[in-house]
Amino acid sequence: MMVFPGATKVIPNVIEARHVKDYRVWLRFHDGTEGEIDLKDALWGEVFEPLKHPSFFQKLRVDPELHTIVWPNGADLAPEFLYQQLRPKYDSF
Repeated sequence: MMVFPGATKVIPNVIEARHVKDYRVWLRFHDGTEGEIDLKDALWGEVFEPLKHPSFFQKLRVDPELHTIVWPNGADLAPEFLYQQLRPKYDSF
């Protein structure tokens, strides 16, 4: 769990992830929140271009230092963004 000095919010940590199919990912967070999300619409920008190939997208893993999902080309998604996909009322600020 990440907490920044002076911050009142806890940054959600991804502790487990797996590819489900296509651009769907199952995630589990440090607080027990878990579920599937579709990341197809989140893959925009140069760093995400390789992820549009399903065989490369499947290579996701949880980075133990960043506490989020990452890919071999250095792409990652903010854990706050991922958490908000499962808990839409979550506000990171």
